[in-house]
Amino acid sequence: RSFLTGECGAVQAGRPLHAASFVHRPRQRRRPHRRGAGDAARQSAVAEDGDHLHLRRERGLLGPRAAAERAGLGRPVSPYITQGVCRTAFFLQGIRYEVIGTPMDHPGAIVANHSSWLDIFSLNACQRVYFVSKAEVSRWPLIGWLARATGTVFIERDPKKAKDQQALFEARIRAGHKLLFFPEGTSTDGRRVLPFKSTLFAAFYTHGLEHVMHIQPVSVYYRAPKGQDPRTYGWWGDMAFAHHFLQTLMLVRQGSVEVTLHEPVSVDAFATRKDLAAYCEGVVRASVEARIAAER
Repeated sequence: RSFLTGECGAVQAGRPLHAASFVHRPRQRRRPHRRGAGDAARQSAVAEDGDHLHLRRERGLLGPRAAAERAGLGRPVSPYITQGVCRTAFFLQGIRYEVIGTPMDHPGAIVANHSSWLDIFSLNACQRVYFVSKAEVSRWPLIGWLARATGTVFIERDPKKAKDQQALFEARIRAGHKLLFFPEGTSTDGRRVLPFKSTLFAAFYTHGLEHVMHIQPVSVYYRAPKGQDPRTYGWWGDMAFAHHFLQTLMLVRQGSVEVTLHEPVSVDAFATRKDLAAYCEGVVRASVEARIAAER
């Protein structure tokens, strides 16, 4: 089964998503069915919180297309609004914003280093993307609301839900969404890049996806205001969000952020997810370290 060709069919390697052929099967009529006592147990339990979708059944009846539609596919204008809001936020806050490189045209995903809650604005301002985040972020004040409003895909660290989450990833990518991952798994002080975890990269080695998908590494680097701690914009460890948020807003003089969009690479150019993760990590780390060295 291939998610690139609808419900069934074979992937046509090397062709764009819209070129894949679909296999049509006539719909069969179903007899009327009376709900019995056991029906409730057979129904998919779905809980929605804005764009936050939890699939609570390991083998649910809700297909990936339906799940993706419930996760916000019916709002194609939202990414444009998000991009405009994020660009305006930097202007109003006085943070200088610079982008180097070009967003990729290929279907695929973006991976970036993670050092601040400002990354949401930095990465949304330069391209239309959908973040992939841990589920607990949806419950954070302000950031949780912003994440849900921008169509973030929330994942839970539960092996029993891995299959459902994989289906949701595939549906979103098939719909043309560019998903953005933070492979480090946590945020840093912005002065280093942690090892990239390869787990999420496994999603691109299924159902023939590796033959049509590309990954674009992105590095985000924050320059503190003159005279301030170089880690001023970093938000990591047990730092309280509200305190850091207000502290950032109250800076008399702001610094800058530089987003570098590196060259995309084809997934099938790497034998394994670990090889792909290691390559992306190397590109991002080299970029961040070069900018730190230039300031010394």
